[in-house]
Amino acid sequence: MEVSPAMKPCKRQEGAGVEEEEMKISAKKQKRCSEEFEPRSYQLMMFEVAMRRNTIALLDTGAGKTMIAVMIMKEIGKDLVLKQGRGLIVFLAPTVHLVTQQFEVLKAHTGLKVASYYGEKGVDQWDQKIWEKEKSSYQAMVMTPQILLDALRKAFISMDALRLLVFDECHRATGNHPYTRIMKEFYHISLQRPTVFGMTASPIIGKGVSSKIDCEDQLSELESILDAKIYTVADRTEMDVYVPSATEVNIYYGPELFVHNSLKAKLGLLYNKFYAAPIYSSSSESYKYNDSEDILRRSRKRLFKWHTKFCYCIDELGLICVSEAAKICIEKISLQHSVESKDFSADCLVHCKSFFEQTWHLVQQSLLEGYEDLIRTQPCCPEAKELGYVSSKLSELMRIFQTFDTSREVRCLVFVERKISAKVIGCMIPKIASLSHLKVSYLTGGGSSVDAQTQKSQKETLDLFRLGKINILFTTDVAEEGLDIPECSCVIRFDLPKSVRSYIQSRGRARQFGSQYIIMLERGNIQQRNKLFDIVRSKHSVMDAALSRDQDSSVCKTPNCEEISTYRVESTGAIVTSDASVSLIHKYCDKLPKDKYFTPRPAFQFDICGGTYECTITLPANAAFRTLVGPFCKNSHQAKQQACLEACKRLHQLGVLDDHLNPIIIETLESEIDRKTKENAAGIGTTKRKELHGTTYAHALSGTWANQETCNITLQGYKINFVCNRAEYKYSGFILLLDAVLDKDVGCFDTNLYLIENKMVKASISPCGPVHLDIEQMERGKLFQELFFNGLFGKLFRGSRSSVHKREFFLRNSSRLPWSSANMYMLLPLETSTAQHHEKTHINWDGINAASYVVEFMSKIYSSEAECDLPCKNQVSSVSSNDFDEFIHLADKLVHVESIKDLVVMAVHTGKIYSILSVITDSSADSPFEGSEFITFKDYFNKKYGIVLQHPEQPLLLLKHSHNPHNLLSLFTSSEEDSSKVETSDNKGATKTRYHAQMPPELLVHIDVPLDVLKSFYLLPSLMYRMESLMLASQLRKEIGLSSSSFLVPSALILEAITTLRSSEQFSMERLELLGDSVLKYVVSCHLFLKFPEKHEGQLSSRRSQLVCNAQLHELGVKRKLQGYIRDAAFDARRWAAPGQRSLRPVPCNCGVDTLEVPLDQQHASGDKSIVIGKACDNGHRWICSKTISDCVEALIGAYYVSGGLSAALAVFKWLGIEANLDIGMVEKATRSLPLGNYLSKLDEIEILEEKVGYRFRMKDLLLEAITHASQLEIGGSCCYQRLEFLGDAVLDILLTWHLFQRHNTIDPGDLTDLRSASVNNDNFAQVAVKHKLHLHLLHGSGLLLDQITEYVKLYEEAMKNEKTSGQNGSLKAPKVLGDIVESIAGAILIDTNLDLDKVWGIFEPLLSPIVSPTSLELPPFRELLELCSHHGYFLNASCIAEEDMVLAVLDVQLQDVLLTRRARDKNRKAAKGQAALRLLKDMEERGLFHTRHVFKNELCEGKVVQSKCYPSDLDIEVPLRDCKLSQPTQLTMDMDSVPYLSENGLGSPVSLTVKMKKGGPRTALYDLCKQSHWPMPSFDAAVDTSSGIERKKGTLSFTSTITLHIPGSDMIKLTGESRLDKKSSHDSAAHVMLYKLERLGRCRIQEL
Repeated sequence: MEVSPAMKPCKRQEGAGVEEEEMKISAKKQKRCSEEFEPRSYQLMMFEVAMRRNTIALLDTGAGKTMIAVMIMKEIGKDLVLKQGRGLIVFLAPTVHLVTQQFEVLKAHTGLKVASYYGEKGVDQWDQKIWEKEKSSYQAMVMTPQILLDALRKAFISMDALRLLVFDECHRATGNHPYTRIMKEFYHISLQRPTVFGMTASPIIGKGVSSKIDCEDQLSELESILDAKIYTVADRTEMDVYVPSATEVNIYYGPELFVHNSLKAKLGLLYNKFYAAPIYSSSSESYKYNDSEDILRRSRKRLFKWHTKFCYCIDELGLICVSEAAKICIEKISLQHSVESKDFSADCLVHCKSFFEQTWHLVQQSLLEGYEDLIRTQPCCPEAKELGYVSSKLSELMRIFQTFDTSREVRCLVFVERKISAKVIGCMIPKIASLSHLKVSYLTGGGSSVDAQTQKSQKETLDLFRLGKINILFTTDVAEEGLDIPECSCVIRFDLPKSVRSYIQSRGRARQFGSQYIIMLERGNIQQRNKLFDIVRSKHSVMDAALSRDQDSSVCKTPNCEEISTYRVESTGAIVTSDASVSLIHKYCDKLPKDKYFTPRPAFQFDICGGTYECTITLPANAAFRTLVGPFCKNSHQAKQQACLEACKRLHQLGVLDDHLNPIIIETLESEIDRKTKENAAGIGTTKRKELHGTTYAHALSGTWANQETCNITLQGYKINFVCNRAEYKYSGFILLLDAVLDKDVGCFDTNLYLIENKMVKASISPCGPVHLDIEQMERGKLFQELFFNGLFGKLFRGSRSSVHKREFFLRNSSRLPWSSANMYMLLPLETSTAQHHEKTHINWDGINAASYVVEFMSKIYSSEAECDLPCKNQVSSVSSNDFDEFIHLADKLVHVESIKDLVVMAVHTGKIYSILSVITDSSADSPFEGSEFITFKDYFNKKYGIVLQHPEQPLLLLKHSHNPHNLLSLFTSSEEDSSKVETSDNKGATKTRYHAQMPPELLVHIDVPLDVLKSFYLLPSLMYRMESLMLASQLRKEIGLSSSSFLVPSALILEAITTLRSSEQFSMERLELLGDSVLKYVVSCHLFLKFPEKHEGQLSSRRSQLVCNAQLHELGVKRKLQGYIRDAAFDARRWAAPGQRSLRPVPCNCGVDTLEVPLDQQHASGDKSIVIGKACDNGHRWICSKTISDCVEALIGAYYVSGGLSAALAVFKWLGIEANLDIGMVEKATRSLPLGNYLSKLDEIEILEEKVGYRFRMKDLLLEAITHASQLEIGGSCCYQRLEFLGDAVLDILLTWHLFQRHNTIDPGDLTDLRSASVNNDNFAQVAVKHKLHLHLLHGSGLLLDQITEYVKLYEEAMKNEKTSGQNGSLKAPKVLGDIVESIAGAILIDTNLDLDKVWGIFEPLLSPIVSPTSLELPPFRELLELCSHHGYFLNASCIAEEDMVLAVLDVQLQDVLLTRRARDKNRKAAKGQAALRLLKDMEERGLFHTRHVFKNELCEGKVVQSKCYPSDLDIEVPLRDCKLSQPTQLTMDMDSVPYLSENGLGSPVSLTVKMKKGGPRTALYDLCKQSHWPMPSFDAAVDTSSGIERKKGTLSFTSTITLHIPGSDMIKLTGESRLDKKSSHDSAAHVMLYKLERLGRCRIQEL
């Protein structure tokens, strides 16, 4: 009887919020249910049975089977905890949806540690270590059955380790399902079996049961497989109360009123036309290749499938749905074809698209004008059905929807048979006015068809349905089993269920009380009625049979334990069965090297002999072996399995399958990092990891002679000469005395010391032989050194007049400290004539004796007796005041006034050393003293030092202060506080006013040394630091141990290799590191190629990656203690101390390490970003980036290669312990495996190619291999170029890098890296191949490859005609194969020339010319755009959106007056962003914004170069890329990929800012505001403040900054900050003013810290 449905949907939740809030409410509700869960009596009964025996719970959907499993798990979990037993609980669910659903339930209710596992988590790639960690971390695992089956087979999990095995939807345990394989392969043969608990609502998986016996047999089969008894509940009274049972309603629809035979006939003709049409052009040869046939076959299969779907839609749904299906296809295929490509695959897409478009037009011709209005307003009217627009069945479905109560929330599932039905009906319903209030979607399974969904999309759809965001959900059988949607009030079977299981499971989705289960039947269709009757009858038969079974009997039927052929690994227990072996062979082949033109796969050939089958398996040429013949079997299927099983056994024996029978992707090397180091190796070799290391000291500076007291000494002397570039400045020469004989390049070198602008001193060091000193000379020399270094850069006194301890003079014999044996040398002055000429060295002993005199004089003053007034101890005879016009009374002597200038003196009360500038006339100690506390100079010295001046009437002397030493090794190290010059707004130097001392002469003692000596002391710290660095480099050179009469690696070059950018030197390791990287790659590649001739390119690449990775290089460097030699901080002259000098800036060691060397453990490694890199404590401990050590290893290799070529570099390899055997004998051994004579059939081709390359091969088979692509293997080839390409890649890398390194020896390391990247890349090599027509000789078997090469060559030639370079601008994408053959030919030539790199370069240099130079370098578009935006202070927004198998890149830049947006699509993010960046660059060039590499374009356009502004680039902030939502454009165009969007930013809500008031804080906050608001960066203009408003010391400068900010859509804001003593602080002041201005404008809210 036809019944009208009376829907009773659940009531809509009032006050429903956003989706996230509803999810939180749902989670809280679930937790509350967990706490309040009380088991029902039938659940307790089932639980008790399950605890006694293995049980299959047969209960209705919604009856709480999962909660019974929870009770069992909790009980077993308690037992595991009490007994502290080991065991796992595994819960199996057949689908990913069910795994995630059941995981949430178990996690909330069991109280156990639960984890979920399925394929998308990458579990297939896990190894034993990961599995062991998972097993030790979790007590219960929820997973798909295939995951468990694979883990059991690979011996990651054993059956005896399981305590409980739960099977959800256990009726699937039939046939070859993973449930069945788990039980048969492992459970039934295990001696220690877990408890089994199965759950199902429909134990019969087939269409039904034919009889009572059939029913009993199927139930018994399930019980035997699962080794469990079915148990169900006879008394349904309680279940009927708690478990909702949907009311079943049959809805009948009438037969179709319109048959579309004519349209179907037209579609058939159209399909036949397209199926038979030749897609390729008559001139193309691509159709000759197998892959073209495969593409054509797939294309025709696509046409067939969609023609079938269109016909199905015509018959079952109507013309409107056919039209929707055609549009879906057109949209999908248009997205796939949005990237310009003209290969055969693209032609097939165009062919299919044309079919879909013509199909749509045919359907449109069958629709009358105005049909859209008819469908929108009256979809169920008779006219729509009579015209065939909507089928009777679909019309009835819409009528059901119209009966839904709009005042209540509807949650309805509609089950359809086909995916296309779910999608097209879901797309059509929203277009109907009467149903527009319904929110409709669809849910289908995965796959490659256009109507399939991804797992992520499926999950999102289900979540929305559960939350009520979707009312009607069309779905296939993917939603039948297990999905828990309690709010579902109606289930409609649009298509009949196919089986008893389908009927029961789909009906069980209606979980709400009063819900309905609607079945749609065609009126008068007897077949449908009988089918439904059989299903319902079978359901009742199954339930009756289950109830009538003996619940207490054991499982009597044993499962069919067929003989399963297996191969077992004894060491682990891993097995592979004959049926699993086929997939393992395919998996192994899939791991072999491949590209999109060649997929390695096994080939099978069958021979029949006497009714039995024999299978021969052939693996790809790069496999471990090629062919294997399997045993004879009774059918081909078994023969194939047995052959694959034997192949798996062979592969394991050959070592390409590990002991868990996984293909080995990355091979473990013997030289790999030891286990202890691995445990501490998190982030090793990266910049994020910081490590504490010690410092190595120069052995050449050590000695013991300085502390001897009896015998004479002989030291090695090295003369130091200083020559200033400005002749008026003179410096005294010095001699360095030390115990060691220095290497020639350490003891004889020149270096420049940079003072102020345009002033430089050249320091020259040369050996002057042994110098003999007696004890007295040594002691006086030491006193000289101690006096001057402490007097100038340290201190000579301890204590003060006001302190408790008496003032102590350090150089008194009792107070002197012994010299450290690790740092022992003397620096003594030379006589002027000796220093300026190359005569015999004469030490200035007069000056040294004068220093001894001063020390003795000071010692007497500060004797141990009671201190009295200092002048009282002076021994100078008294003079009258009248003599002061001619003589000056110093502390120790009288000096004539005319001789006073430039004398070197020491203040007896402070120990400070000065030089005298002049006598201050009209002054005396009674002159006023600046400052309020002291009246006169006399008063000052009396009150502060207790000194009573004896000659206060003397004129004061003007003295030049001594100052701190500076780093003079670089032009760029002067800081704001140290610099004697500052830069003003007009970029000119403004000299600071120097302060001089004024002092009474009687407080000064004369040191009788020339002023030139004093000036030279300021040069010595920097010079000695450089010498010490060279000594370390020489010391490292001796450790490496390479000695050759033909060359010596210069110490200066080694020093460059151990010096980082952080050292602020004029050199660094960057260039050498780049070269060393290429040398390392070449040597390792060559070694591996020769040592392992049987390994394929993938294995070689894997091994190379391990050997050259930063972690491995770091470990090798640390083992050789290379970290101690690295110079990783700028020279701090104020912390430098000569022997005998007391440091004023000690850094006590707080590292927690008592020794000089730091232990290598995790305790001394950190990822803390706040750690200061390079700054050492007094024990030499300093933090170093882990990657710096790796870089230093590469730089050392590069340094040795520069000096002595490959042989010298190999010495470093040997020292490091890297195996690198490049013996010529290995070349001969490696070439023995070449197939000889294969080239004869291609001899003419080979000779033509040799002519093009310019080289005649000795072994022509090498060249044949070099031009053979892997796809040739599919048509009988025996080799391919992959191994030679692996080698040639490294060959061209080292040749081009070395060429660029030599040719451009003055450019910045970053520019050198860009040149290398532009030269050594596949696109560049592809152009070389096409330019010299090498591609014409490529041997391959791919039509797709042929089409792509042909298309690329055409575009390249067109670009050459237009005099444009292809590849650099990103407009041409070269097939990788073209670059590969250039690399493989290079590798072949290297082998043929016995590793002669010079010969290879001689051949390849003309081929590669012209080689990119700094003037011709073109950056990648996205990189260029980033730099352009950073240069001009604009932010770049970048976002990428996944569109099926395409990526849409959206880039936008906010200029001052316009928002530029560009979009592009491609198959990967990098390519899409590159295309969008290229378009955006052109837009910016049109507006006069050019990259600095192209400023000449701007000059041509405007006659001048755009001046860059001063941006706050000194802040430690990354600029300018960010990801954010795009601003909405004001203009929209149809061609979104080619026309830029223009937009203006409106006023949004204020941005909350926290402003730190320390230095840099206001600028950082303003920068963040601009970044968030998408404004251009502000510019600053600093000027010297000439006003007198700011309080500052006399002679100092102050700055005032003006800030300019342009807010798009608003006026420019220009403000001026307050005056500050340095530029950066003035910038902060201006930024602070701007922030408060913006706050008043409502742009931000400020909170100061």
